[in-house]
Amino acid sequence: MLTIIVAIANNNVIGKDNKLVWYLPEDLKRFRNITMGHKIIMGRKTFESLGKILPNRKHIVLCHDSKLDLNHENIEIANNIETLEKYITCDEECFVIGGASIYKLLMPYVKKMYVTKIYEDFAGDSYFPEIKKEEWKEISKEKGIKDEKNPYNYEYITYIKKIYKW
Repeated sequence: MLTIIVAIANNNVIGKDNKLVWYLPEDLKRFRNITMGHKIIMGRKTFESLGKILPNRKHIVLCHDSKLDLNHENIEIANNIETLEKYITCDEECFVIGGASIYKLLMPYVKKMYVTKIYEDFAGDSYFPEIKKEEWKEISKEKGIKDEKNPYNYEYITYIKKIYKW
């Protein structure tokens, strides 16, 4: 099953110039803990922004460039949404980690979302699609730790889809 994991600002910004525009070490730890041992699905730009292959995770890179060759045992290239069907329909949680166009493309197939909501506005050029309250049910909410290393007010919110479209 597809699950989104994302950090979103008040104004729905998720990034700028292919980078995060905030630094929340606690959220990065949470991302690592939740995705460890799972498959992570992303676009090419998000993959490049990682700067490395994340340990103990299978990277599925959705990319239209059929010439892209990333020869590594933990990387799979998916050239279209049809090649993701096995991840959409499987019982295992497979995490969609971005970017904006990948979130938008796969949102209809997602059953669960782990959202870090940051209560600040940021300038950015990448936005998360609107979370439609009629489609999603909030099942948990936890306040994040605000301190000198994590300078923003934020919450971890988990949603499940109310209605499936497939």
